[in-house]
Amino acid sequence: MPTPRCAKPERPLLDRYDLYERCVQSPRAMVRFLAAAHGGRPRLLREDFSGGAALCKAWVADASGRRAIAVDRDPEPLRRVAGVPGIVVRRADVHNPGDRADVIAALNFPLGYFHERASLLRYLRLSRARLRRGGVFVGDIYGGRSAFTPGTRRVTLRTPEGVRVRYEWDQRRADTLTGRVENAIHFTVYDQRPPRRLRDAFTYDWRLWSLPELRDAYAEAGYTHVDVFDQEAGAMDHLGNLHLTPVREGADLGDDWVVYVVGRR
Repeated sequence: MPTPRCAKPERPLLDRYDLYERCVQSPRAMVRFLAAAHGGRPRLLREDFSGGAALCKAWVADASGRRAIAVDRDPEPLRRVAGVPGIVVRRADVHNPGDRADVIAALNFPLGYFHERASLLRYLRLSRARLRRGGVFVGDIYGGRSAFTPGTRRVTLRTPEGVRVRYEWDQRRADTLTGRVENAIHFTVYDQRPPRRLRDAFTYDWRLWSLPELRDAYAEAGYTHVDVFDQEAGAMDHLGNLHLTPVREGADLGDDWVVYVVGRR
């Protein structure tokens, strides 16, 4: 009589927030960058426009005693981290939370949601006021030769769960006169037949601020020191500490780039 085989447990279907975290973000690496940008022993992170709060989860997991605040207006992704030890959930506009933090992060280009300079300045000033002494605010932006060129970029990868996913970055419209771009993210997930297609999983209407515009806005908002770091900014020492080198004037960022703009209170 043949030995019965146990059925393999079904893998849970990855939703759009799972896919975003796996295909777009690198939260563990970013946590190391944020700590190095602060330069001290930061304890409290506030993640604005947090979505599924992947950064908050990585922050509290990285070192004991760390806490994080996830801020977003959308209740759906915030439910994913409700009750996670060390994380406080704030369903609110990013202008409203009064929590003070060592590090405030607005990453994956949300500064582009501010289409007017006055609204960008307001947010930067409020964020500076909510930093503890010596704290840093970190935002990012992309640019380069193809920043205002419509088109689609596709990458196929495999998630830690072993699921094959095709990730598409779709820049639909771009206007160099206004700096406005309209983008979308699509996923094709090969975890069943036929594959699942998540078209317009996320859509964006951003203004792509130039680096001089952002640096000027940070300075006008009152940040005492503003540095720009590219994605090759850090070097790890033998103890696992990350040491950062800012981009210097005259440096070549290459054809297409992503940079992090760090303002210190």
